[in-house]
Formats: sequence, C-alpha cells, structure tokens
Amino acid sequence: MNKLKCCSLLVVLISLLSSGCVQVNAWERGVLAKQEMGWDPDPLMKQLNDHVYFSKEGSTGGVSLGGGGCGCN
Repeated sequence: MNKLKCCSLLVVLISLLSSGCVQVNAWERGVLAKQEMGWDPDPLMKQLNDHVYFSKEGSTGGVSLGGGGCGCN
C-alpha cells in the first residue's frame, strides 16, 4: 500500500511539473516575437525613463549597480 501511494504521488508530481513545458510551433513564434511581448514594449519610453533616472542619479549605467553618482557604495 505504501509503495502504491508513493508511485501515485510521483505520477502526480511529474504531471504537474511537466505541464508547464510547452512546445511552440513555428507558425506561433511570430506572435510571440511581437514588440508588445517584450520586456520593454515601448523603446522610446524606456529611453525616456532611463534618461530621467540617470539625470536624477547623476551617473550613467547605474541601473544594475549599487551606489550613486556621488561615489558612495
């Protein structure tokens, strides 16, 4: 009985974990490659936001690093 529970639990876990794996067909890739599906769908707005952030920060490239334009970390 214990082995049956273990096997059934294993089957349920495998089916739950494998349900997120999806193959995308070639004709569906065009939909996923649209600009709206990207992290930053509006590149002009991203540039504007980066410019405002860098102007306030006083440095360039300060998005991924700690510290500010004053040299303190």
